[in-house]
Amino acid sequence: MYAIVEIAGQQYKVEKDQQLFVHRLEGKEGSKVTFDNVLLTSDGKKVEVGAPAVKGVSVSAKIVEHLKGDKVIVFKKKRRKGYKVRNGHRQYLSKIEIESIGAAKKAAPKAKAETTEAKKEKKEAAPKAEAKKATAKKETAKKAPAKKAAPKKEAKAKSETATKAKAKPAAKKAEDKKEDK
Repeated sequence: MYAIVEIAGQQYKVEKDQQLFVHRLEGKEGSKVTFDNVLLTSDGKKVEVGAPAVKGVSVSAKIVEHLKGDKVIVFKKKRRKGYKVRNGHRQYLSKIEIESIGAAKKAAPKAKAETTEAKKEKKEAAPKAEAKKATAKKETAKKAPAKKAAPKKEAKAKSETATKAKAKPAAKKAEDKKEDK
């Protein structure tokens, strides 16, 4: 039997009693870890493919040791420019041993119970929030017409004074022309 599992962002094909190196995992050496994101399982005859994960299946493993990978040298060079950079890197790894591939332990009912309590709290908080929104809308509705009406009146008054001011110089010019004749 084998399974394809996502561990630390990468997919691995695993079998029972297999040892593999993965990116560093949280936990101490000798501790057990479970991986719930199983993408595919096969027992030789029957293949189960998840969408995206197979429900009710998990892979349990034991952390054998934490170590560092081989050194990788990164060398950059631009010819005829005098540019050379040399860097090294060692990846932190965990060596794990797959203990079993099988049904996941049921810890989900506790999560469901917590979600129902959270839903009750949200329902209690919802009427209060709706009441606050309604009062805020009423207040803005009362204030909005007063603000809109005032600028119109001011604009009319300004336009009337502007036309009167324009009309006066024209009348004075007409009177000046009459006097000259």
